[in-house]
Amino acid sequence: MNHHPPSHVGRALTVVLGVLPFVAVTLLVFKDWPPLRRWDESVADRVAEHGLSHEGWVDLWQLLGTVILPWTVRAVVLVVAIYLWHRRARLLTIWLLVTVGAELALVQAVIHTFDRPAPEQALVEVDSWSYVSGHSTAAFVMAGALGVVLPSVRGWRRRFRLLVTLPAIAVVLLVSFDRVALNLQYVSDVIGGWALGLAILTATTIGFGLRPGLRRRRRRPKTEDDGTTVPPRAAVIVNPIKVGDGVAFRRKVARALAVRGYDDPLWLETREDDAGNAMAKQAIENDSDLVLVAGGDGTVRVVCAALASTGIPVGVIPAGTGNLLARNLHIPLDLDDALERILEGRDRRIDLVRVHGDGLDTDHFAVMAGLGLDAAIITGAPPILKAQIGWTAYLVSAARNINHPSVKVRISLDDEEPVERRVRTVVIGNVGMLQANIPLLPDARPDDGLIDVVVIAPRRVTQWPLVFWRVMTRTKRTEMYLERFTGRKVEVTAAVDVQRQLDGDGIGPGRSLTAEVEPGSLVVRVPKRR
Repeated sequence: MNHHPPSHVGRALTVVLGVLPFVAVTLLVFKDWPPLRRWDESVADRVAEHGLSHEGWVDLWQLLGTVILPWTVRAVVLVVAIYLWHRRARLLTIWLLVTVGAELALVQAVIHTFDRPAPEQALVEVDSWSYVSGHSTAAFVMAGALGVVLPSVRGWRRRFRLLVTLPAIAVVLLVSFDRVALNLQYVSDVIGGWALGLAILTATTIGFGLRPGLRRRRRRPKTEDDGTTVPPRAAVIVNPIKVGDGVAFRRKVARALAVRGYDDPLWLETREDDAGNAMAKQAIENDSDLVLVAGGDGTVRVVCAALASTGIPVGVIPAGTGNLLARNLHIPLDLDDALERILEGRDRRIDLVRVHGDGLDTDHFAVMAGLGLDAAIITGAPPILKAQIGWTAYLVSAARNINHPSVKVRISLDDEEPVERRVRTVVIGNVGMLQANIPLLPDARPDDGLIDVVVIAPRRVTQWPLVFWRVMTRTKRTEMYLERFTGRKVEVTAAVDVQRQLDGDGIGPGRSLTAEVEPGSLVVRVPKRR
């Protein structure tokens, strides 16, 4: 599934083309176009004549109509949405719910706007207007929604997709024929329902930046000196603890690479004693053209540090609790969407930040480092809770640490005079967004060659709501409990030992952190610009 239509003009044109059939059918119906009116009346007369002489026929279609109601097909979509939410395909889940909500609202709006009476010779009693067919619209939206979802999220083989898609199309036809067979609606009502369903699906898919189908474009293979072609190679570094269904994950990644002309990938799993350093070095030795890393922020950090200055692109597949680098690079959290955006994406150079401190070997981070409360929150979040409820486990830890004591620190930026503050936390960032799109460092960019620093120092618990408000509104004003700094090198020294973290991993207590930017040292694979 692609999430990057070619242009705003193209998006708008696609929406117009999707809505146009419904507009055309509606105008023909209510302008009383003679050929369409004669067709409606002719079919209605023949259906009425046949139904009056075949009561069993009417009973059969009436039974079908009571089973396949609009709410039945909407329930099917709701079940799919619940499944997608469970699989962390949040964007598709919201899209499905919005699409169903739009279908329900627009059908009612159209019915009450046009007030078209049902055929006079209806074979069963009905107390509703005729245009449009709500049954046909709901069924069409269900089939179309599955057509958008199945090719990408499930990653099923074609025959398995057909096992679901074909019955969905059959339901559309049966529901629509049922409306006509019982003479409850005209043929044009059913066609109008299909057209309305098409308009809704087009508008919502374009509005959410979705486009069904997997482009099977193969990359041009490399050519050796002797003229032989060599397909590109990829290495996949996986944290098996973070990736739940390893077999399904491996199948999807291998398939996504294969359809783009990659050779069989090199599979490397992290270990308890190595979060990815040795695996990244093995990927380098294998002359990999791309390294995909699936794990938490800690795994991503280690792999990125090992690949710094090699020029090998890194594609981050979100699989952890925070997934902060992926979020800041606009990589979707759903596996299939992430693979599509990465493998069809572009290479971008971003900065890494070299860091050291007391009791620490020189290391690197790509997202954020912290000292004080934020590190205490990260350290205090129970792993079991993170596995069960994801990043919201940090909110539980934050509530427990709300009274974390302040500490006196000295902050030095570049060659400027040091400043002293009593703070709750100091965060050093290469990027700015936290989970839930919280803009902790709104001016931070991963490729600007700068480090952004935020100092948070509320004196009382009652000041935290104001701090949160200042963060969410991206205020530029400097206040005693919220300050921001920018530079290329920062040194933070605390008066006492406090907790510290790198990219969401606790690194133990200490008194100092020194960070210096390494501009453009890492190549990452990111989604193409829209």
